[in-house]
Amino acid sequence: MLDLIGAVALLLWGLRMVKTGVSRAFGARLRRWIGIGTRNRVSAFGVGLLVTMALQSSTATALMTAGFAGSGFMSSAMAQAIMLGANVGTSLVTRILAFDVRWLAPLLIAAGVVLFTLCEAKPNKGIARAVLGLGLMLLSLHLLGQSTEPMRQSQVLKALMASLDAVPVLAVVVAAVLAIAASSSLAVVLLIMSLAATGTVQPELGIALVLGANLGGAVPPVLATLGDSPLARRVTLGNLAARLIGCAIVLPFAGQAVAILSGLVSGPAQQIVEAHIVFNILLAAIMLPLLTPFAWAVRRILPEAATREDGPRHLDSDILDRPTMALAAAARETLRIGDCVASMLQNNLEALRMNDTKRCASVAAMDDEVDRLNNAVKLYLARLGRSALEENDEKRSAEIIAYATNLEHIGDIVDKNLRELVEKKIKHQLSFSAEGAAEIEQFYRVTIENLRLAQSILVSGDEKLARQLVEAKVDIRHLEERSAANHMSRLRDGQVESVQTSSLHLDILRDLKRINAHIAAIAYPILKESGLLRESRLVGETGGEQMQA
Repeated sequence: MLDLIGAVALLLWGLRMVKTGVSRAFGARLRRWIGIGTRNRVSAFGVGLLVTMALQSSTATALMTAGFAGSGFMSSAMAQAIMLGANVGTSLVTRILAFDVRWLAPLLIAAGVVLFTLCEAKPNKGIARAVLGLGLMLLSLHLLGQSTEPMRQSQVLKALMASLDAVPVLAVVVAAVLAIAASSSLAVVLLIMSLAATGTVQPELGIALVLGANLGGAVPPVLATLGDSPLARRVTLGNLAARLIGCAIVLPFAGQAVAILSGLVSGPAQQIVEAHIVFNILLAAIMLPLLTPFAWAVRRILPEAATREDGPRHLDSDILDRPTMALAAAARETLRIGDCVASMLQNNLEALRMNDTKRCASVAAMDDEVDRLNNAVKLYLARLGRSALEENDEKRSAEIIAYATNLEHIGDIVDKNLRELVEKKIKHQLSFSAEGAAEIEQFYRVTIENLRLAQSILVSGDEKLARQLVEAKVDIRHLEERSAANHMSRLRDGQVESVQTSSLHLDILRDLKRINAHIAAIAYPILKESGLLRESRLVGETGGEQMQA
C-alpha cells in the first residue's frame, strides 16, 4: 500500500509539472487558441481536445474556458463544446500513457533536468519542466504496475472489490471521490488500469469505476468556480451535468459494454482505457447536436444575477442624453475603480506582512477588474462625447478619464511591480528588519490615505483638499528620503536583514512614490483653474512660490 500511495503521488506530481510547465511556456497561446476557436461547435471541440492533450488536465482547460465565458467572450454552448473536447482529450492522453514506453522515463527525466539547469528563459524552463513531468508520469506508471502486482493475493482487497462489484453505484461513488481527492480523473483511470492488469478489478467493475472517475473529474472545476459569476459557473456545472447524464445512461449497460469491448481489444487493462475513450466520444457525439437546448437548460438552472459583482454597475446607457447624470454615473464607476485599487494596495501590504501567496493572486485578479472598469468608463464617456457638450461638461469628462487612467497605472504598478517584489520576498524567504518593515508599512498607510483623499477630491472638486494632496506629495518625498537614509544606515551597521532585503526595500519605496505621483495628478486641474498652479510650482495665497508641486 505504501508503494501504491507513493506511485500515485508521483503520478499526480508529474501531472502537475506537465500542466504548469506547458502553462508557463505556452499559456498565452493556449488562452488565445481557446478565445479564437469558438467559431462553431466542431472547431471549439477540437480546441478543447488539443489544449487538454497539451496540458494533460481537463480541469485547467475548464478553468480557462470558464474565465472566457465569465467575461462574456464566448457563449455557453461554445464553452460546453470546448469541455466536450477536453473530456475526449484527457481520455486520449490516457491511451498514450498506456503504451509500454517505460524505457522513455529515464531519458525524459534526464533531459528535463539538463534542460531546466541550462535554460535561462522562462518559456524554455517551462518546456523542461513539462518534459521532466512526463518522465515522472511514465516512471510512476511503471511503479504502479509493480505495486499493484502483489494485490492479486490480497484477500481484503478482493473482498472490497467484490462488494463494489455487487453494488455498481457504490463503485461509481468511490471512484468519483478518489478523482475529486486527486483533482484528476486521468490519475484514477490509470490506477484502475493497473489494478485491472493484475486481475484485481474485473472488467464490469472497471467500467463502473471509469464512469465514477469521469464524474469525479468534473467536480474540482465546479468547486474552483464557486465564487465566480453565473456565466463562468455554467461552464463547469454544465460539464458536470453532461457527465452525470452519461454515467446514468451507460451504467445499466456495463455488462453489454464489456462484451462489445472484449471483441474489439484483448486484455482487461486495454478494455479500461478503451472504455474511457469510447464513453467520452459517445458523450460528445450525443451532446454536440444538443448544445443549444442544453445551454438553455443550464441558463434556467443558473440564471445570471441581477447585479454582477464584476463589470460596471453605474454606467447606464439610457441617460447618455442627459450629460450631467451620465457624468455623475461615470464618476461613481470611477470611484469603484479607486476602491478596487485601494484594496489592491491593502492586500499587497498584507501579503508582504504575512508572506501570503493567495493575497498576491487576488491582487492580479483585482488588476484585471481595474482594467475592465477603466475601459468601460472610457468607452462610456466616448459615447457621451459624440453629442455636443458644454464646456464644463467636457472639462469634467476629461477629469474623470484622466483620473481613471491614473488609477489604471497605479493598478499596473501594484500588480507588475509591488506584487512581484512580494513574491520574490516569499520565494527567497527574506525578512525586513523591524525598523525597515515599520517604515514600509507607514509608506503604504500614507499612500492609501492619499488615495482616499483623491477620491474625495474627484467628488467634491474642493480646492483646499487639492492643495492638501499636492502638499502631501512633498511629504511623501521626504518620507522616502528618510526611509532610504535609515536603510543605508542599517546597511553600514551590518544588519543582516537589511543587507538581504536592500534592493526590495528601495524598490518598494520607489514604486510607492510613483503611485503617489499618480494620485496627486487629480489635484492639478483644480489648482490650475484656481490660479494656484504655475508651471510646476504651487503658489501661496500671497502669490509667492511656496513649495514644489
